[in-house]
Amino acid sequence: MESLYRVSYQLTYTMLQPIHLICVDNRTRNIYILAGYDEEIEFKIIPNGEFADKPG
Repeated sequence: MESLYRVSYQLTYTMLQPIHLICVDNRTRNIYILAGYDEEIEFKIIPNGEFADKPG
């Protein structure tokens, strides 16, 4: 949750980018974030709080 908060803050307050979708995969507990005016920014946060290299 800490990583999700940091990313959300950076996207909305620092970069002024909208967040379109945040979801949790119940099987893997990964958090996925889709952001940007053209939905071009993607993040995947794994359960230990680290960022995965490639979303999906």
